Amino acid sequence: MKILTINCGSSSIKYKLYSFPKGELIGKGLIERIGEKGSSIANHTQGIEEVFKTLIESKTIRGAEEITAVGHRVVHGGEAFRQPHLIDNKVIKKIEEYAELAPLHNPVNLEGIRGCMKIFKKSVQVAVFDTAFHATLPDYAYLYALPLKYYKKYGVRRYGFHGTSHQFIAKRASQILKKPLSKLKLITCHLGNGCSITAVKNGRSIDTSMGFTPLEGLIMGTRSGDVDCAAILYIMEREKLSPSQMDKILNKESGLLGVSGVSNDVRLIKEEIKKGNKFAKLALDMFIYRIEKYIGSYWFILEGADAICFTGGIGEHNPDVINRIKKDIRKVISKNTKVLVISTDEELMIASLTYQIVKRRRRKIK
Repeated sequence: MKILTINCGSSSIKYKLYSFPKGELIGKGLIERIGEKGSSIANHTQGIEEVFKTLIESKTIRGAEEITAVGHRVVHGGEAFRQPHLIDNKVIKKIEEYAELAPLHNPVNLEGIRGCMKIFKKSVQVAVFDTAFHATLPDYAYLYALPLKYYKKYGVRRYGFHGTSHQFIAKRASQILKKPLSKLKLITCHLGNGCSITAVKNGRSIDTSMGFTPLEGLIMGTRSGDVDCAAILYIMEREKLSPSQMDKILNKESGLLGVSGVSNDVRLIKEEIKKGNKFAKLALDMFIYRIEKYIGSYWFILEGADAICFTGGIGEHNPDVINRIKKDIRKVISKNTKVLVISTDEELMIASLTYQIVKRRRRKIK
């Protein structure tokens, strides 16, 4: 069977086509600059039409009926979705509700879903949620020490993100270590422009660095990560900033970019360090320190770990950064703990989870 994966970003659509049960990649593509000035593609609905057109013109498929199922990445599933789910009107309504918590992503995820439902009318549509892998967090890990009425009224809690990537890496680590995932303790580090770390015990996420939004936790490309809330209020008061202005500073102007004053790209920051730029060096030092701090924290709550895994653009392609972290943590962690660099494949994870749902659905029909 052929399974198409759709990953709608704020101005892009990344898609891959797989053949199952082997999970063989048979087609892929990327549509960018959706809705931007000068682009021929005004929205994600048109983008999905372009995906279909490309698959047909490249002769990857002959018609929409060849696609058994479409697996959609959906960023926020809140507390309603603890696992991937067949898409129906009730699911669509819930995704719409959670758009308030993920305003840049859930609306375009929905556009992709509706576009696919229009074109691939006979295909099974499945939502795979970034937040679902972290649904196993215990309450003492996901709640904030705020009056509980804000959790009950607004759902303010830690949700965690990059779940599909962390899940894929945990599964891959199990294969590399030749041990059942149900018997492993892992620390998975997704390091890209967005960064997060997860403590995985027996295949379940028990803590993760991102919180109510993807802003919390590690220092990232343009996101601040952990900051004292009072410092934010102080700056807002002194600078006469609105909430939306402060949100832009924290999400778009901080992190590696904010400290270095140069770039959010680690490669460019390393070039600046060679030129003697002390702020670039400070940015990288802070970035690494925060990663090591979280690894140490998760090492403690897991009571040790079988492996520490790195992935993402920074994690996979900057061996000097990873080796520096490895050298530092080796002073503390057990020699038996493996340090692994693993290429993530969120689309394959989405396709695999979609395939499992299709199989279960067919068994029920029989």
